[in-house]
Amino acid sequence: MKDATNRPPPLLPLAALDALWFQVAGTLCNLRCRHCFISCAPDNHTFGFMTLTQVRQHLAESVALGVREYYFTGGEPFLNPDIFEMLAAALALGPATVLTNATRFTPANVARLAALRDASSYSLELRVSLDGFTAETNDPIRGPGTFDQAMRGVELLAGAGFLPIITAMRSWDPQQDEAVLAGFREQLTAAGCSRVRLKLLPALRLGAEAKRDHGYGEDEFLTEEMLMGYDPRQLLCHNSRIVSDRGVHVCPILIDQPAGWLGATLAEGLQPARLSHPACTTCYAYGAICSNAGGLGLETARPPGNLPS
Repeated sequence: MKDATNRPPPLLPLAALDALWFQVAGTLCNLRCRHCFISCAPDNHTFGFMTLTQVRQHLAESVALGVREYYFTGGEPFLNPDIFEMLAAALALGPATVLTNATRFTPANVARLAALRDASSYSLELRVSLDGFTAETNDPIRGPGTFDQAMRGVELLAGAGFLPIITAMRSWDPQQDEAVLAGFREQLTAAGCSRVRLKLLPALRLGAEAKRDHGYGEDEFLTEEMLMGYDPRQLLCHNSRIVSDRGVHVCPILIDQPAGWLGATLAEGLQPARLSHPACTTCYAYGAICSNAGGLGLETARPPGNLPS
C-alpha cells in the first residue's frame, strides 16, 4: 500500500517484545457498541475464542523473547470460559491487564480474580470501558442498561481491593473536559474507588465508529519524514504484538486488517511493522493508546482540566 505520493509506507522495527496481547474472545462480545473499531458483537464470529492450549503455547514462547507484561482483550474476555486459567498462567510470568466492559462480573468471579491477584507476585489490572459518567451519556454508545451494569462491576472490583482503570472515548467537546472528569470522579468515588484512574481515548475511525461518525480520509497516512525525530516508543508496534486464534498481528487496532497480519508464530511476528493504515496516524498523534499509558491522559485524582486538547 502506498500513499498519495506513491511512496511506500514507513517500516518500524520491533525494538523488543516487551508486551504480548491476547485476543482471547476474538470479536465476540455481549455488547454491540456503536464505536467499536472491530465491530465486536454477540454475532460477530470473524475471530473466535483462543484456547487455553494456544495461550499457554504463546506464553511459553514469550519467555525466551523477553516479554515483560501481558494484556487480554476481545471482544469481552470474560466470555471465554478459560479466562481465569489463562490469567493464572500469565500471572506466573509477569503482570497482566484485562480490558473488559465489566458487565459480566459477579461476586464469585471478582473474588476469583482477587485470589489470582493475591497469589501472584505480579500485578493484575482491570481496565473497564465506560463512555460517559451517566446512563444518558454512556448508553447511547454502549447500549441500554450498560452504564448501570458496568458500575455494578466497578463497585465489585473496588470492594475487592482493585483500582480499575476506566477508559472512555472522548465523544464530547474538549472544552467539556473539566465537567466530564468531575462527573467521572464523583461517580467512581461513590462506587468505592479510593483513587480515580481515567484513561481518555481518541476515536478510532474504523468498524462501527466509521459508520457512527466518519472514517479516515485518503490524505491521512504516515511518511518517513513524519517519523524523523519522533520517539518510536510512542507507538505500540515498537515493542508489542498481539496473538489471536489466527496467528500474530501487529497491534490490537489492526487485528482485522489484512495488512496487520504478520504470520502464524511469534517468531514471524518479530518482523517490522508496516505503518500503512490511516489508523496509524491516530497512534502517532496520541501515543500507545492501547497500553495502560498513552492516549489523551490518565486521570489520577488530580485537579481537572489538565488534559491535552
